[in-house]
Amino acid sequence: MSAILIDGKKVAEEIKAELRGRIEWLQRRSVTPNLTVILVGDDPASQVYVSMKKKACEDLGLFSETIRLPVQTSQDELIARIEQLNQDAAVHGILVQMPLPPHMDANRIIETIHPQKDVDGFHPINVGRLVAGRPSFIPCTPAGIIELLRRYGYQTDGKHVVIVGRSNIVGKPLANLLIQKSATGNATVTICHTHTRSLVDFTRQADILIAAAGRARIITGEMVKEGAVVIDVGVNRVADSTKKRGYRLEGDVDFASVSEKAAAITPVPGGVGPMTIVMLMKNTIQAAEKQGALA
Repeated sequence: MSAILIDGKKVAEEIKAELRGRIEWLQRRSVTPNLTVILVGDDPASQVYVSMKKKACEDLGLFSETIRLPVQTSQDELIARIEQLNQDAAVHGILVQMPLPPHMDANRIIETIHPQKDVDGFHPINVGRLVAGRPSFIPCTPAGIIELLRRYGYQTDGKHVVIVGRSNIVGKPLANLLIQKSATGNATVTICHTHTRSLVDFTRQADILIAAAGRARIITGEMVKEGAVVIDVGVNRVADSTKKRGYRLEGDVDFASVSEKAAAITPVPGGVGPMTIVMLMKNTIQAAEKQGALA
């Protein structure tokens, strides 16, 4: 079997086209969706991610500002800056790029962001609403995965979905979305993690397998059921002296062996990554619409 390639770039462009009408509607009312990103320190990967988000904003006509703070910035200073943005009516979305320096408490920082401006969907209030089936902002990567499955016609209703990874960013919110009584839910979900014994016994049962472990090629062909749909969330830097930048990107899935057994698979890069960014744009537009209605 040669798997169908689930093209995240293509779907992201379709969503961008749909979002443009909502942006134009806001702009006619003198509202330009504004995403402000705070970057603390000079982590190379974080700088790349922030620049990608800024470019996506510019492509869509959103206003994007990046506040760059030195690594020695205190937690109180960061909190004060976030609180200023909370009070700024021109700022619709606030995103603090992770990871933060070791002397900062990421949970405390996330809780400082106003829930109506938490376009990452990580504030406890937004997490609680998601679990209750009343989401405000859905975390971007899980939202992107759900959208990929929906637009490619892969039903989750009654299917066994196995998620490898239990992070607050992907695994937990995605599991909650998939078990909801909804058109894109109604799945039976198993979450595997570092303490799961005999991982292969679970992955082989999956109708839909989602790899979000953060370990390169942890999922191989022998671990996948024939005809499964495989979503690879991983973006791992693997040292490669043949590359100009000294590394190559690999997913959590061994693409060569898994694509021979799967019915469909996402590539890395070009699969989930573009969807994560476009769903951040969607959340920012949603925030601008809500805040505009309250103004």
